[in-house]
Amino acid sequence: MKIGLLSGFVAAALVLAAPGAGAADAAKAEALAKKYNCLQCHSAEKKILGPSYQDVAKKYKGNKAAQAMLVKNVKAGSKGTWGQIPMPPNDKLSDAEAAMLVGWILAM
Repeated sequence: MKIGLLSGFVAAALVLAAPGAGAADAAKAEALAKKYNCLQCHSAEKKILGPSYQDVAKKYKGNKAAQAMLVKNVKAGSKGTWGQIPMPPNDKLSDAEAAMLVGWILAM
């Protein structure tokens, strides 16, 4: 039952984060990026320590596996995809929050 409920939350987050979901949902995703300190290393338009969100969206455009892979990377951290500086894990994010953030980024 937990898996079904969790899948429902993730699916709802994906719908909210889908392209055209609206300015209010984009504002929610951006607020999450601020809350979880994502914007210390990333910005929408330019590389800081990590890639710009626009560069991430370009790299994974059309990749159907990107959403799930990036949600995992956001929560578990990653290293090597964009250089040697590791992205630390952000395991305080719920699956739904991570899905909303990634959906927002991929929609850029």
